[in-house]
Amino acid sequence: MKLERNFDILDQNVVMHNHEASLSIKRNGRWENFSTNQYKENVDLFSYGLLALGFQKGEKILTISNNRPEWNFVDLGMGQIGVIHVPVYPNIGDDETRYILGHSDAKIIIVSSKEYFKRIKTLAADISKIEKIYTFDKVKGAPHWTEILEAGKKEQKKFEAELPKIKESISKDDLLSIIYTSGTTGRSKGVMLTHFNFMSNVQATQLLLPVNPKERWLSFLPMCHVLERMVNYLVQSMGLDVYYVESIDTLGENMNECHPHGFASVPRVLEKLYDKITLKAKELHGIKRSIFDWAVDLGLRYEDDPAKRNGWYNLQLSLARKLVFSKWHEALGGNLRVVISGGASLQPRLAKIFSAAGIKLAQGYGLTETSPVISVNWDEYPHMQAGSVGPIIENVEVQIAEDGEILMKGPNLMVGYYKDPERTKEVIDEDGWFHTGDIGKIENGVLWITDRKKEIFKLTTGKYVAPQIVENLFKESPLIEQILVVGEGEKFAAAIISPNFHYLHGWCFKNNIKFRNNQDLIHHPKVLQRYQEEVDHINEGLGHHQQVKKFALTCREWTTETGELSPTLKLKRNYLKKLYGLKLDYIYGYSDEFGDIGLPEEADPAK
Repeated sequence: MKLERNFDILDQNVVMHNHEASLSIKRNGRWENFSTNQYKENVDLFSYGLLALGFQKGEKILTISNNRPEWNFVDLGMGQIGVIHVPVYPNIGDDETRYILGHSDAKIIIVSSKEYFKRIKTLAADISKIEKIYTFDKVKGAPHWTEILEAGKKEQKKFEAELPKIKESISKDDLLSIIYTSGTTGRSKGVMLTHFNFMSNVQATQLLLPVNPKERWLSFLPMCHVLERMVNYLVQSMGLDVYYVESIDTLGENMNECHPHGFASVPRVLEKLYDKITLKAKELHGIKRSIFDWAVDLGLRYEDDPAKRNGWYNLQLSLARKLVFSKWHEALGGNLRVVISGGASLQPRLAKIFSAAGIKLAQGYGLTETSPVISVNWDEYPHMQAGSVGPIIENVEVQIAEDGEILMKGPNLMVGYYKDPERTKEVIDEDGWFHTGDIGKIENGVLWITDRKKEIFKLTTGKYVAPQIVENLFKESPLIEQILVVGEGEKFAAAIISPNFHYLHGWCFKNNIKFRNNQDLIHHPKVLQRYQEEVDHINEGLGHHQQVKKFALTCREWTTETGELSPTLKLKRNYLKKLYGLKLDYIYGYSDEFGDIGLPEEADPAK
């Protein structure tokens, strides 16, 4: 069966991969399973219900939800009658949410919980196109999504014969979804993606993923994230059972319950996972600690090219896998073989050490506009090279422009930005090449990303600095949770550092450093000295113009909730520059005021 539309996956699975636990989720302390037949029944009933409510092809439904089987029911139920799905991140700000509610032209909204219902009801109050807000959870006073299913049941006989004809009329080039980009700068753009935008990406990556039918896939990235959505389609098309976690906080627990063979992640989650493992190792003593440190050091020296690993190294690696890395596998559920990483740059050290442990980190590259995969690491060398984003997938073309920008063409390229032909023309040229805004190179058969075109800055010395490269090196330090490197039009590069307070508090305890709170802590002379030593050490591995000459610490972690990170955990650079304006002015000598946490410049600069 050709997979050209999202609902083709389910039709295929009814015939080829009919499972008792096709989709599963843990709720109220127990796993709830949906068979392939139950999946199909719910999808069809939702389609019947929408038809009964008068929905026409091209109309839109907006969802704000956590990951759950019901997300699939409504997604495919919309897809097979031509209704356009607009999934939205739950954790974006009110202004941006209100903008998307109005701009998307959604007719109804489905939210997951009471919390979101109350918020969206208020934000949608003045938007006349929105007719109703439903909920997945049962919320007092709110219409429940099963009302749509019930409407479908009442009209089932009428639409049972009609639905196959409607499905047949849905073209692979029909619009499936509008996904609003996370917007690290300015308003989010509504990316219009067709059925085949996604399905062409599924087709090109099926043979690259080392999993088999009836194996298990864990899902925790938001389903409105284009990577998680495509991977959700991908693994279902390969006959895997999908398990949705309770929350990111229960990730470890849920892994040990469902024993997944793979999952998709963003680098920040992997960094925290690795930090958690190494932090726990600090509790070891004597020979156990020595063996752990030896295994980690061995992993960090791992080479993807087997020709660069001699017999002595391979013998040690085999021993390290038995003594140390086998424990990592147990902590991750025991079956884990592959992790797809995307959304941001992955530190090469993580790719190396996880590969050494026998877990492939398939770092890929793409954008919402490309549905999303352009390239991905897979299998073994030369298709897997730490620090790269892998070979270009088979149905995509890439060329590097004179200024280093990555340009692409392919069946996964978006139709354009919703209601914004001018911005569409800005990124897709007359020859059909999409300008990604990323700088990169093709070398040794794989694609390497060096930075975002708009983020590279020029010092007054004439030297260019690619901040992501510098930031990734600094984030390898256990002392640093996040870092913003700046310097446009200045003599030198500087940084605002958000400390890893969990690690820092432990260091202070060992060194008998007393402090009242984090604000007090970041001004302590010994703490500042320790960070200066760390910055100096990391600077040694950088070119002179890339080195961070001055820095300031912040007394809180950066999160999506407090606004410093986008929903995909990328730095909101413009926001951060405004937020820490006084600190940066002081660093560069424009102000005598240092600025401090909790003072006005730490508030929302828009207010």
